[in-house]
Amino acid sequence: MDMAKSKTILVTGGLGFIGTGLVRLLKSGGHQVWTCDLKHSDQENYLRCDISKYRQIEHLFQEHEFDFVYHAAAEYGRWSGEDYYENLWQTNAVGTKHLLRMQEKQNFQMIFFGSAEVYGDFDGVMSEDIMERIPIRQMNDYAISKWVNELQILNSIEMCGTESVRVRLFNVYGPGENYTPYRGFIPKFIHLALLDRPYTVFLNHKRTLEYIDDICRALAAILSNFKSSEVYNLGSETQFSIKMISDLILKSLGKDDSKVVYKDSEPFTTKIKTPDSSKAKRDLDFRETVSVEEGIARTVEWFKQHTP
Repeated sequence: MDMAKSKTILVTGGLGFIGTGLVRLLKSGGHQVWTCDLKHSDQENYLRCDISKYRQIEHLFQEHEFDFVYHAAAEYGRWSGEDYYENLWQTNAVGTKHLLRMQEKQNFQMIFFGSAEVYGDFDGVMSEDIMERIPIRQMNDYAISKWVNELQILNSIEMCGTESVRVRLFNVYGPGENYTPYRGFIPKFIHLALLDRPYTVFLNHKRTLEYIDDICRALAAILSNFKSSEVYNLGSETQFSIKMISDLILKSLGKDDSKVVYKDSEPFTTKIKTPDSSKAKRDLDFRETVSVEEGIARTVEWFKQHTP
């Protein structure tokens, strides 16, 4: 990043897994970076803010002006969205609408963190324009809310002239992703295997994997090549079976699969996700620089140091 083109940037959800890595990278590029999240924190340029509360959002933007806003704040995960659907809709839909209202007033440029879950039950190659050509059924409230967010943003662009870029994240992993029962399968497998607890592997599912550093570099690259209304898949070309990743994790830990439960398929999710990320490669230089073997090894080591 060009230090001479320093920007003032807000990252909502800046204490989250991806937000933390992105903030670190943006600061290293000489940008003035502010973060907001739900927790109290004494970190520099941090503002506690629940985006679902308009007063808090309004206060934040009355006190500060930003060139760019990376909107990462969200209630994450399909099962979290079922168990805590009030939180999901208040944060994802109402919170994003609050942010769009601020954007309409202050004219900052926004980068929205979407999800591959919007592709729902589609099992072909997931190009970004697929929803314009084929009816898609999102299969859970989290997926529905993320598609609602994209429609909210598109409406704001059309009705109010705001400028936003959407990215659709697939399976981002790496050091720094703390375990909860609602996180993805990699932190879940590592955490439970470390504690010698059982976990379930679905044999008929495959996923792409994107290491955190590679994702953050692509996200940061949007600053210097911002194309309003554009949408990007950030997913790798290679598919990995869930079992292969489980085996790799167990090997890194020196454990066998005696505690692993094997099932054929998990309901309400796509069996195989196949992204077309050619636009992100062209515009954002999105590429994989960390192999899955190396990425899993780094992630396992991080969990060893941070698991009680």
